Amino acid sequence: MATTETAKTQIDIAKIKIGVSACLLGEKVGYDGNHRHDRYLTQTLSLFVDYVPVCPEVGCGMPIPREAVRLVGDPDAPRLETRNTHEDKTQMMTDWLPGKLTALEKENLCGFIFKSKSPSSGLYRIRVYGDDGKVRKTGTGIFAKAFCDHFPRVPVEEAGRLNDPKLRENFIEKIFTLRRWRKLIDAQKSLGGLVGFHTRNKLLILSHSQDHYRQLGKLVAKGKEIIAQEGIQELFDQYEVLLLKALDLKTTTKKNINVLMHILGFFKKELTSDEKQEMLTLLDQYRQGYVPLVVPLTMINHYVRKYDKSWLKDQTYLNPHPFELKLRNYF
Repeated sequence: MATTETAKTQIDIAKIKIGVSACLLGEKVGYDGNHRHDRYLTQTLSLFVDYVPVCPEVGCGMPIPREAVRLVGDPDAPRLETRNTHEDKTQMMTDWLPGKLTALEKENLCGFIFKSKSPSSGLYRIRVYGDDGKVRKTGTGIFAKAFCDHFPRVPVEEAGRLNDPKLRENFIEKIFTLRRWRKLIDAQKSLGGLVGFHTRNKLLILSHSQDHYRQLGKLVAKGKEIIAQEGIQELFDQYEVLLLKALDLKTTTKKNINVLMHILGFFKKELTSDEKQEMLTLLDQYRQGYVPLVVPLTMINHYVRKYDKSWLKDQTYLNPHPFELKLRNYF
């Protein structure tokens, strides 16, 4: 049975709101009247997030079933047309978009998962059938593009790409970090609150980018000056932009080993020679690809508890997302 604290944490985590293409949840909204059910989303990730489903084609007034649509014309500003009858649906979609985007503002989404290969919702390499007869895989779905333009700081990903464990971990880490950031803004938009957040997330940021780690540290150090000259909102805006840019850069084995070696420095006086050697052996095995990241991290967390390292206990890097998602178990 979960402890009270664990249960409370899980309840809080479940309040994360994520937008999602409705067909991925099993809703029969596809052009053929079927769904594109993604079981990882509905059976695993759904334990920790609440979904806000969106089907732009149905939302803008297209029926179920319907003739399939595709992107046509200029790759930078394509039209949305039906495949066989060439009926232009662009205006129908663009008339619907502003109201839907405004409604989504109220949801305070921490991310959005789009349907791959969709002319309305796909993010990457969507086919655009040019007027010159050429087909280019350079498009973005009309709704997906509008969403990204309207919410540039909200993490987005395609469901198909989440099958890649590294992309999956990166996306989910971003949505949990953004949620923690927004909770800080709601509770304590102050320099002290920002310093506390930055302190807790130092190692997480470092695992993504040394450069952004330094930039964010300098920004926080100049916090009083920025607040005096431009206000607290400007300081928080600058921090949020840099934080999300850092998280866009994926972690690597080399980056993680750098952070883990940094953590080991906190145990210079405590670890026995055998414990230190055991840790170094695990790091070498991780470096060579024999064990996943979760193995050395489990040992590190053991030492953190055993030697009561309070600063490390607060580091989100050691537990950035629910253990049940197994995001650090891949090789």
